[in-house]
Amino acid sequence: MNVKPLGERVVIKMIEAEEKTKSGIVLTGTAKEKPQIAEVLAVGAGITSDDKKKNEIKVADKVIFSKFAGTEVKIDGEELIVIKLSDILAVVE
Repeated sequence: MNVKPLGERVVIKMIEAEEKTKSGIVLTGTAKEKPQIAEVLAVGAGITSDDKKKNEIKVADKVIFSKFAGTEVKIDGEELIVIKLSDILAVVE
């Protein structure tokens, strides 16, 4: 699969959420909240080197993004999200 985002967009893939709570309770599929942490798969070429976020966001980074941001797409059986760079809130280290 080769997805190249246009402009100031980033392609991310959701990271699976924990299926157990800290106390050991197993959550069903409907009880789990959609995670807001994802892995960066591709960064658009429209982000200039002058942009401070460009140096902070790289492929394979784990990021936190806005809850209702982006467009969900399914490519080669994988569910991906294409979001604007401005919708990325933080990098998880």
